Amino acid sequence: MRISRKRRRDYTRVYIIGAIVCTFLVAALAHYFLDNKEAPVQPAVSEAGIEKNDDVLHIMIMGVDRRIDDTGRSDTLMVLTVNKETGKTELMSVPRDTRVKIEGHGYDKINHAYAYGGHMLTRSTVEKLLGIPMDYYVLVDLSSFENIIDALDGIDIDVEKRMYYEDPWDDNGGLVIDLYPGMQHMTGEKAIQYVRFRDGEGDIGRINRQQHFMKAVMTKMIHPSTLPKLPKIIEVISKSLETDMPLSEMLSLSQLLPQVREQGLESEMIPGTPAFLDDISYWLPDIMGLREMVAEEMGKELDDNARQNAETEKKKYDESLPKGIVSLTEGTVAKKNKADKTNESKGKENKEIPESEKTNKKPSRKAEGPGQIAVLVINDSGVNGAGARMVNKLRNQGFNVTGVDTGHKSDREHTIIVTDESNVNWFYGMPFPCTIMDGADPMEAVVYVGKDFE
Repeated sequence: MRISRKRRRDYTRVYIIGAIVCTFLVAALAHYFLDNKEAPVQPAVSEAGIEKNDDVLHIMIMGVDRRIDDTGRSDTLMVLTVNKETGKTELMSVPRDTRVKIEGHGYDKINHAYAYGGHMLTRSTVEKLLGIPMDYYVLVDLSSFENIIDALDGIDIDVEKRMYYEDPWDDNGGLVIDLYPGMQHMTGEKAIQYVRFRDGEGDIGRINRQQHFMKAVMTKMIHPSTLPKLPKIIEVISKSLETDMPLSEMLSLSQLLPQVREQGLESEMIPGTPAFLDDISYWLPDIMGLREMVAEEMGKELDDNARQNAETEKKKYDESLPKGIVSLTEGTVAKKNKADKTNESKGKENKEIPESEKTNKKPSRKAEGPGQIAVLVINDSGVNGAGARMVNKLRNQGFNVTGVDTGHKSDREHTIIVTDESNVNWFYGMPFPCTIMDGADPMEAVVYVGKDFE
């Protein structure tokens, strides 16, 4: 049972928490940064054998999707690494489908750890995966994001492609996502649609949009026009935040903000490969690649002991994989974006965006064959195993299937393929009845499996 804490009526504290939380959400979080000239502490080593760096701080950030009569899951999970000496910040996204060992529950998706044991179990699971301890955690209720964006009077996001999705069963009354490419000003409702959109890239595409969204929020938060809105923003944020970071730590964060803004933010996701078992999608982490990435963030290299530890963990992990699990790619997939300097966007805030920029930005590339089309399969039929069988049909036709998942509805009668109109010819003659709809990037498609697929 969740124990609620008494909230102190300290408005100075609320003000500071509110200002800092926005930094949390957009990866400008920093470390306790006092001018301490004590004798240096000898380097410590984590349980995974990775040498620690006292100048580097790790903060686990969770966005939790809570629902009525449901504890929820950590729908968004990231680890922010801040070097207090250099001001360098890196945001590592952990795919929610990452298959990990959860203490007391065997192997499961990492986002289930919150449902099993809240932020504490999630924290210990992340620590074992990365091989390093987390210094603090920050938990934000995703349902409040929309209100935060509206309190900011919206944010500007450059939508990278056509995004269309319609599900009358989602969101207690229906969900419609209908966005066109180009720079546009978004309300909270529209911004959440952008973040929630599902495309052929699966979890990778979703994580890219989360990071894009956070950078847009950061740009708005540090703009002078936001200052008069801070009381309202703070009021909204203070109701949705949990953290174990003490007030003294929060007070010191502002000292690093100029450095963070100047150096920008690097974003990445843990390396691995997508896979599926029946109708369940997973992200299989590349443990050695991940440990090397973590060490690099701390300015270190893996020694022989740490490498041996990673090899042992990898062997155990490979032996734990269930029979029948299918990898959807060969080799490791990893993505790392260069630092995005928020001051480069300076001067773009509050300018009216031409209508042509909102709707007429159309990608010029086109798929030259089914192998270039990334396809996400969503089983809405209610038939167990239908998604996996659809994957096999699509792969036999030469399509690049990136993931399979279970939809929010279970009685879709007819199979629907959402893709770009330029891909219609590639989907003609499929070995199942379907309707092809326009509303996706030319290099992607989403297949919603209905009862009539076979």
